[in-house]
Amino acid sequence: MRLIDRYLLRQLLGPTLLATAALTGVALLSESLSTLDYIVNQHQSAMVFLKITLLAMPQLTNLVLPFAVFAAGLVALNRLHTEQEIVVCFASGMSRWRVISPAIRLASTVALLALVTNLWVQPLAYRALRQVMFDVKTDLAATLVREGEFTAPAPGLTVYAQTVDNKGDMHNLFIHQVKDDGGATTYMANTGHITKRNGASVLMLENGSTQEFSERGVLNYLTFNEYPFELSQLNNADELIHYKPSDRYLHELFHPDLQQAWEQKNRKALLAEGHARIATPLYNITAMALALSAIIGGGFSRLGYARRIAMMSGVAIMVRVLGFVAQSAAEANVWINVLQYLIPVGATAFALRSVFRQRVSRFIDIRRRPVRIAPVPA
Repeated sequence: MRLIDRYLLRQLLGPTLLATAALTGVALLSESLSTLDYIVNQHQSAMVFLKITLLAMPQLTNLVLPFAVFAAGLVALNRLHTEQEIVVCFASGMSRWRVISPAIRLASTVALLALVTNLWVQPLAYRALRQVMFDVKTDLAATLVREGEFTAPAPGLTVYAQTVDNKGDMHNLFIHQVKDDGGATTYMANTGHITKRNGASVLMLENGSTQEFSERGVLNYLTFNEYPFELSQLNNADELIHYKPSDRYLHELFHPDLQQAWEQKNRKALLAEGHARIATPLYNITAMALALSAIIGGGFSRLGYARRIAMMSGVAIMVRVLGFVAQSAAEANVWINVLQYLIPVGATAFALRSVFRQRVSRFIDIRRRPVRIAPVPA
């Protein structure tokens, strides 16, 4: 790569990294706000919240990358063109392809990284995210009790704890259990904590009592130092982690297990997700091509390119929205998957056509004036 190519690439790389970081931060903030409410309701730690937020980053980054590339391309190319650096490149004899090749190479590199993320990083991260969410959902301590509130974690079971400390110990516990035969038992304990006994989860009650009416209507009252309260009724042994289309690898999307009822029902949706994984990186190249068209797709103007930038910004947004619409429509009609590739390729061809159809002379603002040669005195 020659010196001028490296210079142009550096001018584009910095804004691209900055725009990607900024837009990813905004997307993470939006995602974290929705996650925060779920984490607070489930009484989870800040580490779990951070893990969920970071595991969602690959998909969020891929979502904002085309917009970051487009914004960075506009900023860098507009500055280079306004300061007539691109004009100098054309005046020195550089071809159009030579001038735009650093931008296309950068966009192609971003597209390749996005493809790797789509095919391997995102499924790996989302599977780990699904596991964390499953652990949060099945967290017995969070499901069983909420500090200062009466909860009903299972039919016929009511639990109350006055306080829960940082170690997870519950204080001043009250449990009321209605049995299938119509009987009822009330447990009260000073403290309690969840532990394992013989491989099963139990709530170990300490320093408390039980009250139960017998079949004859006699109240049985029992005090204890320790009492293991079985939590088997809260465990759903048949519950398994279900991977959504966004959690699956490419071969699982294109070749699902059709013996499973869910895969048979959602086969078209899996195919649409698989084609989207391959097609969406192309929007990074499309975004850079549209940025090039906005700046270099017309003649040089000392007044700026606000109108062309606004038009191409609208085109970029429309193209990406059409991509989302095509992916959604492909879940009902398989042939629409072709549009997932045609939309970015067609938009790229449209943008590059406007770049290459311009004459180089239109970029150079030089007024030719006749030169008079004074006669040499005899």
